Amino acid sequence: MNRAADPVVVGLVANRLHSILDEQQSALISTAFSPVVRESYDLACAVFDSRGRMIGQSRSGTPGHINAMATGMEHIAARFPHSELADGDVLITNDPWMTAGQINDITIATPFFREGRLVAWFASCCHSPDIGGRILSAEAREVYEEGLRIPLMKLRTAAGPDTTLEQLIRTNVRTPDETMGDIYAQVASNQVGARSLFALMDEHGLEEIDSVAAEIMDRSERALRERIAQLANGRYSAAMEVDGFGGESLLLAVTVTVDGEQIGIDYAGSSPQSRYGVNVVLNYTRAYTSFAIKAALAPEVPHNEGSFRPVTTTAPEGSVLGCVDPAPVASRHLVGHFLPSLVFQALRPAVPEGLPAASADALWMTVWRGLVSEGGVGTEAAVAEASAGSKAAHFTLTSFGAGGSGGRPRKDGLTTTGFPTGVRAAPTEVLETLTPLVQMQRELRPDSAGPGAHRGGLGQQIRVRRSGKGSWSVNANVDRVDFPAPGALGGAAGAAGSFTDALTGEPLPRKAQVFLEDDSLVALQFPGGGGYGDPHRRPVEEVLRDVVGGYVSVRSAREHYGVAVEYRGPADAIVRTEDMYAVDEEETARLRGR
Repeated sequence: MNRAADPVVVGLVANRLHSILDEQQSALISTAFSPVVRESYDLACAVFDSRGRMIGQSRSGTPGHINAMATGMEHIAARFPHSELADGDVLITNDPWMTAGQINDITIATPFFREGRLVAWFASCCHSPDIGGRILSAEAREVYEEGLRIPLMKLRTAAGPDTTLEQLIRTNVRTPDETMGDIYAQVASNQVGARSLFALMDEHGLEEIDSVAAEIMDRSERALRERIAQLANGRYSAAMEVDGFGGESLLLAVTVTVDGEQIGIDYAGSSPQSRYGVNVVLNYTRAYTSFAIKAALAPEVPHNEGSFRPVTTTAPEGSVLGCVDPAPVASRHLVGHFLPSLVFQALRPAVPEGLPAASADALWMTVWRGLVSEGGVGTEAAVAEASAGSKAAHFTLTSFGAGGSGGRPRKDGLTTTGFPTGVRAAPTEVLETLTPLVQMQRELRPDSAGPGAHRGGLGQQIRVRRSGKGSWSVNANVDRVDFPAPGALGGAAGAAGSFTDALTGEPLPRKAQVFLEDDSLVALQFPGGGGYGDPHRRPVEEVLRDVVGGYVSVRSAREHYGVAVEYRGPADAIVRTEDMYAVDEEETARLRGR
Protein backbone atom coordinates (compact mmCIF):
# COMPACT_ATOMS: atom_id res chain seq x y z
CA MET A 1 0.00 0.00 0.00
CA ASN A 2 1.21 3.52 -0.78
CA ARG A 3 2.35 5.00 2.52
CA ALA A 4 0.33 8.16 1.79
CA ALA A 5 -2.85 6.05 1.92
CA ASP A 6 -1.86 4.11 5.04
CA PRO A 7 -4.92 4.27 7.35
CA VAL A 8 -2.80 5.28 10.34
CA VAL A 9 -1.20 8.13 8.39
CA VAL A 10 -4.62 9.17 7.12
CA GLY A 11 -5.93 9.41 10.69
CA LEU A 12 -2.91 11.36 11.89
CA VAL A 13 -3.06 13.81 8.99
CA ALA A 14 -6.81 14.31 9.36
CA ASN A 15 -6.45 15.21 13.04
CA ARG A 16 -3.51 17.52 12.43
CA LEU A 17 -5.36 19.32 9.66
CA HIS A 18 -7.97 20.44 12.21
CA SER A 19 -5.21 22.09 14.24
CA ILE A 20 -3.63 23.63 11.15
CA LEU A 21 -6.95 25.12 10.05
CA ASP A 22 -7.61 26.50 13.51
CA GLU A 23 -4.14 28.06 13.36
CA GLN A 24 -5.02 29.58 9.99
CA GLN A 25 -8.22 31.01 11.43
CA SER A 26 -6.46 32.36 14.53
CA ALA A 27 -3.94 34.15 12.33
CA LEU A 28 -6.77 35.67 10.30
CA ILE A 29 -8.68 36.87 13.35
CA SER A 30 -5.57 38.20 15.07
CA THR A 31 -4.44 40.26 12.09
CA ALA A 32 -7.81 41.42 10.72
CA PHE A 33 -8.65 45.12 10.84
CA SER A 34 -12.46 45.10 10.99
CA PRO A 35 -14.68 44.04 13.90
CA VAL A 36 -16.73 42.06 11.37
CA VAL A 37 -13.88 39.55 11.18
CA ARG A 38 -11.97 40.21 14.40
CA GLU A 39 -14.96 40.16 16.77
CA SER A 40 -17.87 38.59 14.90
CA TYR A 41 -16.01 35.79 13.07
CA ASP A 42 -17.94 36.34 9.83
CA LEU A 43 -15.45 34.15 8.00
CA ALA A 44 -14.45 30.67 6.96
CA CYS A 45 -11.08 28.98 6.39
CA ALA A 46 -10.40 25.75 4.52
CA VAL A 47 -7.75 23.58 2.87
CA PHE A 48 -8.16 21.91 -0.52
CA ASP A 49 -6.25 19.30 -2.48
CA SER A 50 -4.45 20.14 -5.73
CA ARG A 51 -7.71 19.77 -7.69
CA GLY A 52 -9.58 22.22 -5.45
CA ARG A 53 -11.59 19.65 -3.45
CA MET A 54 -12.15 20.60 0.20
CA ILE A 55 -10.30 18.39 2.67
CA GLY A 56 -11.27 20.22 5.86
CA GLN A 57 -12.45 23.45 7.44
CA SER A 58 -11.74 25.47 10.57
CA ARG A 59 -13.98 24.93 13.60
CA SER A 60 -15.65 28.35 13.48
CA GLY A 61 -17.12 30.16 10.53
CA THR A 62 -20.42 30.11 8.72
CA PRO A 63 -21.90 27.39 6.47
CA GLY A 64 -22.74 30.06 3.90
CA HIS A 65 -19.07 30.88 3.58
CA ILE A 66 -17.38 27.51 3.97
CA ASN A 67 -19.77 25.41 1.91
CA ALA A 68 -20.16 28.03 -0.80
CA MET A 69 -16.38 28.44 -0.93
CA ALA A 70 -16.03 24.69 -1.34
CA THR A 71 -18.26 24.82 -4.41
CA GLY A 72 -16.59 28.03 -5.53
CA MET A 73 -13.19 26.34 -5.68
CA GLU A 74 -14.55 24.33 -8.60
CA HIS A 75 -14.94 27.62 -10.50
CA ILE A 76 -11.49 28.77 -9.39
CA ALA A 77 -9.76 25.55 -10.43
CA ALA A 78 -11.55 25.62 -13.79
CA ARG A 79 -10.62 29.25 -14.45
CA PHE A 80 -6.98 28.82 -13.43
CA PRO A 81 -5.61 25.38 -14.38
CA HIS A 82 -2.21 24.41 -13.01
CA SER A 83 -0.45 25.62 -16.14
CA GLU A 84 -1.60 29.21 -15.48
CA LEU A 85 -0.50 29.31 -11.85
CA ALA A 86 2.87 29.88 -10.25
CA ASP A 87 4.34 29.98 -6.77
CA GLY A 88 3.46 33.36 -5.24
CA ASP A 89 0.06 33.73 -6.93
CA VAL A 90 -2.91 34.80 -4.81
CA LEU A 91 -6.43 34.84 -6.28
CA ILE A 92 -9.37 37.04 -5.31
CA THR A 93 -13.06 37.28 -6.16
CA ASN A 94 -16.35 38.37 -4.67
CA ASP A 95 -18.52 37.29 -7.57
CA PRO A 96 -21.82 36.22 -5.91
CA TRP A 97 -22.50 33.40 -8.37
CA MET A 98 -19.00 32.01 -7.95
CA THR A 99 -18.67 31.90 -4.16
CA ALA A 100 -20.73 33.13 -1.19
CA GLY A 101 -23.69 34.83 -2.81
CA GLN A 102 -23.09 38.55 -2.10
CA ILE A 103 -20.36 40.97 -3.10
CA ASN A 104 -19.54 41.88 0.51
CA ASP A 105 -18.01 38.41 0.88
CA ILE A 106 -14.45 38.30 -0.46
CA THR A 107 -12.69 34.99 -1.15
CA ILE A 108 -8.90 34.79 -1.17
CA ALA A 109 -7.47 31.52 -2.52
CA THR A 110 -3.77 30.70 -2.62
CA PRO A 111 -2.20 27.77 -4.50
CA PHE A 112 0.89 26.36 -2.77
CA PHE A 113 3.74 24.60 -4.56
CA ARG A 114 6.58 22.29 -3.57
CA GLU A 115 9.44 21.74 -6.00
CA GLY A 116 7.35 23.29 -8.76
CA ARG A 117 4.33 21.05 -8.12
CA LEU A 118 0.95 22.34 -6.93
CA VAL A 119 0.15 20.33 -3.82
CA ALA A 120 -2.70 22.20 -2.06
CA TRP A 121 -4.83 25.32 -1.78
CA PHE A 122 -5.62 27.35 1.31
CA ALA A 123 -8.53 29.77 1.12
CA SER A 124 -10.70 31.98 3.26
CA CYS A 125 -13.89 33.93 2.79
CA CYS A 126 -14.64 37.02 4.88
CA HIS A 127 -17.43 39.56 5.04
CA SER A 128 -15.89 42.87 4.03
CA PRO A 129 -16.76 45.87 6.24
CA ASP A 130 -17.74 47.70 3.06
CA ILE A 131 -17.65 47.12 -0.68
CA GLY A 132 -19.14 50.40 -1.94
CA GLY A 133 -22.48 50.82 -3.66
CA ARG A 134 -25.53 51.12 -1.46
CA ILE A 135 -25.08 50.54 2.24
CA LEU A 136 -25.79 46.81 2.56
CA SER A 137 -29.56 46.39 2.30
CA ALA A 138 -32.22 44.85 0.08
CA GLU A 139 -33.07 48.10 -1.72
CA ALA A 140 -31.08 47.54 -4.91
CA ARG A 141 -32.81 46.39 -8.09
CA GLU A 142 -29.64 44.96 -9.70
CA VAL A 143 -26.36 43.58 -8.40
CA TYR A 144 -24.60 46.49 -10.13
CA GLU A 145 -25.99 48.85 -7.49
CA GLU A 146 -24.64 46.80 -4.60
CA GLY A 147 -20.96 47.71 -4.89
CA LEU A 148 -17.66 46.76 -6.48
CA ARG A 149 -17.74 43.35 -8.15
CA ILE A 150 -14.31 41.72 -8.50
CA PRO A 151 -13.98 38.96 -11.10
CA LEU A 152 -11.79 35.99 -10.36
CA MET A 153 -8.28 37.35 -10.87
CA LYS A 154 -4.79 37.49 -9.41
CA LEU A 155 -4.42 39.83 -6.47
CA ARG A 156 -0.71 39.09 -6.17
CA THR A 157 2.05 37.24 -8.00
CA ALA A 158 5.65 36.47 -7.05
CA ALA A 159 6.50 39.92 -8.40
CA GLY A 160 4.25 41.59 -5.81
CA PRO A 161 0.70 42.95 -5.47
CA ASP A 162 -1.48 44.27 -8.26
CA THR A 163 -1.31 47.89 -7.11
CA THR A 164 -3.90 49.00 -9.66
CA LEU A 165 -6.46 46.54 -8.29
CA GLU A 166 -5.66 47.55 -4.71
CA GLN A 167 -6.13 51.23 -5.56
CA LEU A 168 -9.39 50.42 -7.34
CA ILE A 169 -10.70 48.67 -4.23
CA ARG A 170 -9.58 51.48 -1.91
CA THR A 171 -11.23 54.12 -4.06
CA ASN A 172 -14.58 52.34 -4.19
CA VAL A 173 -15.14 51.51 -0.51
CA ARG A 174 -16.01 53.63 2.51
CA THR A 175 -13.53 51.81 4.76
CA PRO A 176 -10.36 51.49 2.65
CA ASP A 177 -7.95 50.66 5.47
CA GLU A 178 -10.26 48.10 7.09
CA THR A 179 -11.24 46.49 3.78
CA MET A 180 -7.68 46.14 2.49
CA GLY A 181 -6.41 45.24 5.96
CA ASP A 182 -8.79 42.28 6.10
CA ILE A 183 -7.68 41.19 2.62
CA TYR A 184 -4.03 41.31 3.71
CA ALA A 185 -4.98 39.25 6.78
CA GLN A 186 -6.59 36.64 4.53
CA VAL A 187 -3.44 36.43 2.40
CA ALA A 188 -1.25 36.05 5.48
CA SER A 189 -3.45 33.42 7.12
CA ASN A 190 -3.32 31.25 3.99
CA GLN A 191 0.47 31.36 4.25
CA VAL A 192 0.31 30.36 7.91
CA GLY A 193 -1.80 27.33 7.02
CA ALA A 194 0.54 26.27 4.22
CA ARG A 195 3.64 26.60 6.41
CA SER A 196 2.18 24.16 8.94
CA LEU A 197 0.97 21.80 6.20
CA PHE A 198 4.47 21.63 4.72
CA ALA A 199 5.87 20.81 8.16
CA LEU A 200 3.30 18.01 8.46
CA MET A 201 4.26 16.65 5.04
CA ASP A 202 7.94 16.65 5.98
CA GLU A 203 7.17 14.87 9.25
CA HIS A 204 5.39 12.01 7.46
CA GLY A 205 7.55 11.97 4.34
CA LEU A 206 4.69 12.95 2.04
CA GLU A 207 5.47 14.33 -1.40
CA GLU A 208 1.80 15.12 -2.02
CA ILE A 209 -1.45 15.03 -0.04
CA ASP A 210 -4.00 14.14 -2.71
CA SER A 211 -4.04 10.41 -1.87
CA VAL A 212 -4.45 11.07 1.86
CA ALA A 213 -7.09 13.72 1.09
CA ALA A 214 -9.02 11.27 -1.10
CA GLU A 215 -9.26 8.76 1.75
CA ILE A 216 -10.34 11.47 4.23
CA MET A 217 -13.12 12.49 1.84
CA ASP A 218 -14.15 8.89 1.17
CA ARG A 219 -14.49 8.21 4.90
CA SER A 220 -16.88 11.15 5.31
CA GLU A 221 -18.86 10.06 2.28
CA ARG A 222 -19.23 6.50 3.55
CA ALA A 223 -20.29 7.67 7.02
CA LEU A 224 -22.96 10.01 5.69
CA ARG A 225 -24.28 7.43 3.22
CA GLU A 226 -24.60 4.89 6.04
CA ARG A 227 -26.65 7.37 8.06
CA ILE A 228 -28.91 8.24 5.12
CA ALA A 229 -29.53 4.53 4.50
CA GLN A 230 -31.13 4.29 7.97
CA LEU A 231 -33.97 6.60 6.87
CA ALA A 232 -37.16 5.34 5.28
CA ASN A 233 -37.18 5.94 1.54
CA GLY A 234 -39.75 8.48 0.45
CA ARG A 235 -40.58 12.06 -0.47
CA TYR A 236 -40.97 14.60 2.33
CA SER A 237 -42.24 18.11 1.68
CA ALA A 238 -42.59 21.38 3.57
CA ALA A 239 -43.22 25.07 2.92
CA MET A 240 -42.52 28.26 4.84
CA GLU A 241 -43.44 31.91 4.34
CA VAL A 242 -40.88 34.60 5.14
CA ASP A 243 -41.02 38.39 5.29
CA GLY A 244 -39.43 39.21 1.93
CA PHE A 245 -39.21 42.94 1.21
CA GLY A 246 -41.61 45.84 1.48
CA GLY A 247 -44.63 43.77 2.47
CA GLU A 248 -44.11 41.29 -0.37
CA SER A 249 -43.61 37.96 1.38
CA LEU A 250 -41.82 34.99 -0.15
CA LEU A 251 -42.75 31.30 -0.18
CA LEU A 252 -40.00 28.74 0.30
CA ALA A 253 -40.93 25.19 -0.65
CA VAL A 254 -38.88 22.00 -0.54
CA THR A 255 -39.22 18.34 -1.38
CA VAL A 256 -36.66 15.98 0.12
CA THR A 257 -36.32 12.62 -1.59
CA VAL A 258 -34.59 9.84 0.32
CA ASP A 259 -33.43 7.06 -1.99
CA GLY A 260 -31.15 4.47 -0.48
CA GLU A 261 -27.86 6.11 0.42
CA GLN A 262 -28.51 9.46 -1.17
CA ILE A 263 -30.77 12.47 -0.73
CA GLY A 264 -32.14 14.87 -3.31
CA ILE A 265 -33.44 18.29 -2.25
CA ASP A 266 -35.56 20.24 -4.72
CA TYR A 267 -36.89 23.74 -4.06
CA ALA A 268 -39.46 23.73 -6.84
CA GLY A 269 -42.53 25.72 -5.81
CA SER A 270 -40.53 28.52 -4.20
CA SER A 271 -41.28 32.11 -5.18
CA PRO A 272 -39.77 33.63 -8.33
CA GLN A 273 -36.73 35.79 -7.75
CA SER A 274 -37.52 39.12 -6.15
CA ARG A 275 -37.06 42.59 -7.60
CA TYR A 276 -35.08 43.36 -4.46
CA GLY A 277 -31.87 42.13 -2.86
CA VAL A 278 -33.16 39.10 -0.96
CA ASN A 279 -32.33 36.65 -3.76
CA VAL A 280 -30.14 33.59 -3.23
CA VAL A 281 -27.67 32.18 -5.74
CA LEU A 282 -27.67 28.41 -6.17
CA ASN A 283 -24.19 28.19 -4.64
CA TYR A 284 -25.53 29.61 -1.35
CA THR A 285 -28.67 27.48 -1.52
CA ARG A 286 -26.49 24.39 -1.83
CA ALA A 287 -24.31 25.58 1.05
CA TYR A 288 -27.09 25.78 3.61
CA THR A 289 -28.83 22.70 2.26
CA SER A 290 -25.79 20.47 2.65
CA PHE A 291 -25.25 21.93 6.13
CA ALA A 292 -28.87 21.13 7.04
CA ILE A 293 -28.55 17.48 6.00
CA LYS A 294 -25.29 17.01 7.85
CA ALA A 295 -26.58 18.80 10.98
CA ALA A 296 -29.78 16.74 10.97
CA LEU A 297 -28.24 13.35 10.34
CA ALA A 298 -24.51 13.22 11.08
CA PRO A 299 -23.07 16.29 12.80
CA GLU A 300 -20.07 14.26 14.00
CA VAL A 301 -18.90 13.40 10.45
CA PRO A 302 -15.89 15.52 9.37
CA HIS A 303 -16.94 18.14 6.88
CA ASN A 304 -15.31 17.97 3.45
CA GLU A 305 -15.92 17.19 -0.20
CA GLY A 306 -17.01 13.66 0.69
CA SER A 307 -19.91 14.84 2.84
CA PHE A 308 -21.27 16.81 -0.13
CA ARG A 309 -21.43 13.86 -2.51
CA PRO A 310 -24.55 12.06 -1.20
CA VAL A 311 -26.61 15.28 -1.35
CA THR A 312 -27.99 16.78 -4.54
CA THR A 313 -29.59 20.24 -4.44
CA THR A 314 -31.68 21.84 -7.18
CA ALA A 315 -33.74 25.01 -7.44
CA PRO A 316 -35.65 26.38 -10.42
CA GLU A 317 -33.56 28.81 -12.44
CA GLY A 318 -34.92 32.29 -11.87
CA SER A 319 -36.44 31.42 -8.48
CA VAL A 320 -35.59 33.22 -5.25
CA LEU A 321 -33.33 30.25 -4.38
CA GLY A 322 -31.76 30.03 -7.83
CA CYS A 323 -31.58 33.63 -9.00
CA VAL A 324 -29.81 34.63 -12.18
CA ASP A 325 -27.33 37.41 -12.85
CA PRO A 326 -27.81 40.42 -12.46
CA ALA A 327 -30.38 39.89 -9.69
CA PRO A 328 -29.74 41.91 -6.50
CA VAL A 329 -28.42 39.64 -3.74
CA ALA A 330 -26.98 41.79 -0.93
CA SER A 331 -29.37 40.51 1.78
CA ARG A 332 -29.47 36.93 0.53
CA HIS A 333 -28.90 35.55 4.05
CA LEU A 334 -32.38 36.78 5.04
CA VAL A 335 -33.74 33.98 2.86
CA GLY A 336 -30.89 31.47 2.76
CA HIS A 337 -30.71 31.15 6.55
CA PHE A 338 -34.25 29.72 6.62
CA LEU A 339 -33.30 26.63 4.61
CA PRO A 340 -32.08 24.41 7.48
CA SER A 341 -35.32 24.94 9.43
CA LEU A 342 -37.30 24.28 6.25
CA VAL A 343 -35.39 21.04 5.57
CA PHE A 344 -35.81 19.99 9.23
CA GLN A 345 -39.55 20.57 8.93
CA ALA A 346 -39.71 18.33 5.86
CA LEU A 347 -37.48 15.59 7.31
CA ARG A 348 -39.08 15.48 10.78
CA PRO A 349 -41.32 12.45 9.96
CA ALA A 350 -38.28 10.53 8.72
CA VAL A 351 -36.04 11.16 11.75
CA PRO A 352 -37.42 9.24 14.77
CA GLU A 353 -35.03 10.88 17.25
CA GLY A 354 -36.48 14.25 16.29
CA LEU A 355 -35.32 17.56 14.87
CA PRO A 356 -35.48 21.04 16.42
CA ALA A 357 -38.35 23.46 15.91
CA ALA A 358 -37.77 26.52 13.73
CA SER A 359 -35.39 29.18 15.00
CA ALA A 360 -35.23 32.93 14.56
CA ASP A 361 -33.09 31.71 11.63
CA ALA A 362 -32.10 34.87 9.76
CA LEU A 363 -29.13 36.60 11.39
CA TRP A 364 -30.00 40.21 12.21
CA MET A 365 -27.45 42.53 10.63
CA THR A 366 -27.50 46.28 11.20
CA VAL A 367 -25.24 48.58 9.22
CA TRP A 368 -24.68 51.95 10.91
CA ARG A 369 -23.32 54.91 8.98
CA GLY A 370 -22.76 58.56 9.85
CA LEU A 371 -20.46 61.40 10.79
CA VAL A 372 -18.06 60.78 13.67
CA SER A 373 -19.29 64.03 15.18
CA GLU A 374 -19.89 67.57 14.07
CA GLY A 375 -18.99 68.66 17.59
CA GLY A 376 -15.79 66.65 17.98
CA VAL A 377 -17.29 63.77 19.94
CA GLY A 378 -16.03 60.33 19.05
CA THR A 379 -12.95 58.20 19.19
CA GLU A 380 -9.71 60.18 19.34
CA ALA A 381 -8.21 58.43 16.33
CA ALA A 382 -11.32 58.92 14.24
CA VAL A 383 -11.61 62.60 15.14
CA ALA A 384 -7.93 63.17 14.34
CA GLU A 385 -8.30 61.52 10.94
CA ALA A 386 -11.53 63.42 10.33
CA SER A 387 -9.77 66.73 10.88
CA ALA A 388 -7.16 65.65 8.33
CA GLY A 389 -9.86 65.14 5.71
CA SER A 390 -9.78 61.34 5.85
CA LYS A 391 -12.75 59.11 5.07
CA ALA A 392 -12.71 58.42 8.82
CA ALA A 393 -14.81 61.59 9.15
CA HIS A 394 -17.58 59.07 8.57
CA PHE A 395 -18.04 55.78 10.39
CA THR A 396 -19.43 52.61 8.85
CA LEU A 397 -20.08 49.71 11.19
CA THR A 398 -21.71 46.32 10.63
CA SER A 399 -23.18 44.78 13.77
CA PHE A 400 -24.72 41.34 14.20
CA GLY A 401 -27.22 39.88 16.62
CA ALA A 402 -29.22 36.68 17.01
CA GLY A 403 -32.64 35.72 18.25
CA GLY A 404 -33.44 32.37 19.83
CA SER A 405 -33.00 28.92 18.33
CA GLY A 406 -35.82 26.39 18.26
CA GLY A 407 -36.71 24.00 21.05
CA ARG A 408 -35.00 20.62 20.69
CA PRO A 409 -36.32 17.07 21.17
CA ARG A 410 -34.66 16.76 24.59
CA LYS A 411 -33.54 20.31 25.45
CA ASP A 412 -34.68 23.90 25.29
CA GLY A 413 -33.55 26.08 22.42
CA LEU A 414 -30.46 28.24 22.80
CA THR A 415 -30.95 31.86 23.79
CA THR A 416 -29.62 34.65 21.54
CA THR A 417 -27.59 32.10 19.63
CA GLY A 418 -27.29 32.22 15.88
CA PHE A 419 -28.57 29.25 13.92
CA PRO A 420 -27.69 28.26 11.26
CA THR A 421 -24.88 30.81 11.11
CA GLY A 422 -21.91 30.85 13.47
CA VAL A 423 -21.44 34.63 13.42
CA ARG A 424 -21.01 36.26 16.84
CA ALA A 425 -22.16 39.60 18.21
CA ALA A 426 -19.39 42.07 19.00
CA PRO A 427 -19.19 43.30 22.61
CA THR A 428 -20.93 46.58 23.37
CA GLU A 429 -17.60 48.08 24.48
CA VAL A 430 -16.10 47.44 21.04
CA LEU A 431 -18.98 49.08 19.19
CA GLU A 432 -18.92 52.12 21.45
CA THR A 433 -15.14 52.48 21.18
CA LEU A 434 -15.10 52.43 17.39
CA THR A 435 -18.13 54.65 16.76
CA PRO A 436 -20.33 57.30 18.44
CA LEU A 437 -23.04 54.64 18.90
CA VAL A 438 -24.30 54.02 22.43
CA GLN A 439 -26.26 50.89 23.36
CA MET A 440 -28.74 52.07 25.95
CA GLN A 441 -30.14 48.57 26.44
CA ARG A 442 -28.96 45.05 25.64
CA GLU A 443 -30.83 42.36 27.53
CA LEU A 444 -32.90 39.22 27.14
CA ARG A 445 -36.48 39.65 25.94
CA PRO A 446 -39.00 38.06 28.34
CA ASP A 447 -41.75 35.87 26.83
CA SER A 448 -40.03 35.80 23.44
CA ALA A 449 -39.33 32.04 23.59
CA GLY A 450 -41.92 29.82 21.92
CA PRO A 451 -43.76 27.81 24.63
CA GLY A 452 -43.26 24.06 24.54
CA ALA A 453 -42.33 20.99 26.52
CA HIS A 454 -38.92 22.25 25.50
CA ARG A 455 -39.27 25.96 24.95
CA GLY A 456 -37.48 27.93 22.29
CA GLY A 457 -34.51 30.16 23.00
CA LEU A 458 -35.13 33.78 23.96
CA GLY A 459 -34.51 36.75 21.73
CA GLN A 460 -32.95 39.98 22.97
CA GLN A 461 -33.85 43.64 23.00
CA ILE A 462 -31.45 46.42 22.10
CA ARG A 463 -31.83 50.20 22.03
CA VAL A 464 -29.26 52.41 20.30
CA ARG A 465 -28.65 56.15 20.11
CA ARG A 466 -25.61 58.20 19.15
CA SER A 467 -23.43 60.52 21.18
CA GLY A 468 -22.77 64.01 19.90
CA LYS A 469 -24.47 65.48 16.88
CA GLY A 470 -24.26 64.58 13.23
CA SER A 471 -26.11 62.77 10.51
CA TRP A 472 -26.46 59.01 10.95
CA SER A 473 -28.41 56.15 9.48
CA VAL A 474 -29.07 52.46 9.91
CA ASN A 475 -29.93 49.60 7.58
CA ALA A 476 -31.69 46.91 9.60
CA ASN A 477 -31.46 43.67 7.67
CA VAL A 478 -33.93 41.76 9.82
CA ASP A 479 -36.65 39.14 9.41
CA ARG A 480 -39.32 37.15 11.28
CA VAL A 481 -41.22 40.36 11.93
CA ASP A 482 -44.25 39.26 9.90
CA PHE A 483 -43.81 35.48 10.24
CA PRO A 484 -42.50 34.30 13.64
CA ALA A 485 -40.76 30.96 14.11
CA PRO A 486 -43.38 28.19 14.25
CA GLY A 487 -43.32 25.51 16.90
CA ALA A 488 -43.11 21.76 16.31
CA LEU A 489 -45.18 18.81 17.54
CA GLY A 490 -47.58 20.96 19.54
CA GLY A 491 -45.10 23.68 20.48
CA ALA A 492 -46.10 27.32 20.02
CA ALA A 493 -44.48 29.98 17.87
CA GLY A 494 -41.77 32.24 19.21
CA ALA A 495 -42.40 35.97 19.47
CA ALA A 496 -42.10 38.00 16.28
CA GLY A 497 -39.36 40.58 15.98
CA SER A 498 -39.71 44.33 15.59
CA PHE A 499 -37.64 47.33 14.47
CA THR A 500 -39.05 50.60 15.76
CA ASP A 501 -38.48 54.18 16.79
CA ALA A 502 -38.17 53.70 20.56
CA LEU A 503 -39.51 57.20 21.27
CA THR A 504 -42.74 56.86 19.27
CA GLY A 505 -43.13 53.09 18.99
CA GLU A 506 -43.63 53.44 15.23
CA PRO A 507 -42.20 50.71 12.99
CA LEU A 508 -39.19 51.71 10.90
CA PRO A 509 -38.55 50.50 7.33
CA ARG A 510 -36.72 47.17 7.24
CA LYS A 511 -33.91 46.12 4.89
CA ALA A 512 -33.53 49.75 3.77
CA GLN A 513 -31.45 52.75 4.79
CA VAL A 514 -33.21 54.80 7.48
CA PHE A 515 -31.91 58.32 8.15
CA LEU A 516 -32.07 59.31 11.81
CA GLU A 517 -32.19 62.53 13.84
CA ASP A 518 -29.58 63.56 16.40
CA ASP A 519 -31.82 62.47 19.27
CA SER A 520 -33.26 59.33 17.65
CA LEU A 521 -33.45 56.14 19.68
CA VAL A 522 -33.70 52.89 17.72
CA ALA A 523 -35.22 49.73 19.23
CA LEU A 524 -34.63 46.20 17.98
CA GLN A 525 -36.69 43.34 19.42
CA PHE A 526 -35.21 40.04 18.27
CA PRO A 527 -37.52 37.06 17.61
CA GLY A 528 -37.60 33.92 19.73
CA GLY A 529 -37.30 30.29 18.68
CA GLY A 530 -40.31 28.03 18.27
CA GLY A 531 -41.31 25.64 21.05
CA TYR A 532 -41.05 21.85 20.80
CA GLY A 533 -43.86 19.67 22.13
CA ASP A 534 -47.00 20.44 24.15
CA PRO A 535 -46.27 23.26 26.67
CA HIS A 536 -48.52 21.51 29.25
CA ARG A 537 -45.97 18.67 29.33
CA ARG A 538 -43.22 20.99 30.55
CA PRO A 539 -42.40 20.14 34.18
CA VAL A 540 -43.93 22.61 36.61
CA GLU A 541 -40.59 23.18 38.36
CA GLU A 542 -39.00 24.22 35.05
CA VAL A 543 -41.79 26.69 34.36
CA LEU A 544 -41.34 28.12 37.86
CA ARG A 545 -37.59 28.41 37.30
CA ASP A 546 -38.22 30.33 34.06
CA VAL A 547 -40.57 32.71 35.87
CA VAL A 548 -38.06 33.32 38.67
CA GLY A 549 -35.32 33.90 36.06
CA GLY A 550 -37.43 36.45 34.22
CA TYR A 551 -37.62 34.39 31.04
CA VAL A 552 -41.38 33.75 31.31
CA SER A 553 -43.93 36.09 32.87
CA VAL A 554 -46.51 34.98 35.45
CA ARG A 555 -49.22 35.59 32.87
CA SER A 556 -47.51 33.53 30.17
CA ALA A 557 -46.89 30.69 32.62
CA ARG A 558 -50.63 30.51 33.20
CA GLU A 559 -51.83 31.09 29.62
CA HIS A 560 -49.35 28.92 27.75
CA TYR A 561 -48.03 26.37 30.23
CA GLY A 562 -51.06 25.96 32.49
CA VAL A 563 -48.99 26.73 35.58
CA ALA A 564 -50.43 29.13 38.16
CA VAL A 565 -47.50 31.00 39.69
CA GLU A 566 -48.06 33.55 42.45
CA TYR A 567 -45.66 36.34 43.33
CA ARG A 568 -45.68 36.89 47.11
CA GLY A 569 -42.83 39.35 47.53
CA PRO A 570 -42.83 43.15 47.86
CA ALA A 571 -44.41 44.92 44.90
CA ASP A 572 -41.48 47.32 44.63
CA ALA A 573 -38.72 44.70 44.86
CA ILE A 574 -36.11 45.15 42.15
CA VAL A 575 -34.44 41.81 42.87
CA ARG A 576 -37.00 39.00 43.09
CA THR A 577 -35.73 35.74 44.51
CA GLU A 578 -37.04 32.21 44.28
CA ASP A 579 -38.64 32.27 47.73
CA MET A 580 -40.93 35.12 46.60
CA TYR A 581 -42.76 32.82 44.18
CA ALA A 582 -45.02 29.84 44.73
CA VAL A 583 -47.05 27.49 42.55
CA ASP A 584 -50.77 27.10 43.21
CA GLU A 585 -50.90 23.31 42.83
CA GLU A 586 -54.69 23.05 42.81
CA GLU A 587 -55.15 25.76 40.17
CA THR A 588 -52.34 24.30 38.07
CA ALA A 589 -54.02 20.88 38.13
CA ARG A 590 -57.26 22.51 36.98
CA LEU A 591 -55.50 24.46 34.20
CA ARG A 592 -53.73 21.35 32.94
CA GLY A 593 -56.93 19.31 33.04
CA ARG A 594 -55.71 16.79 35.57
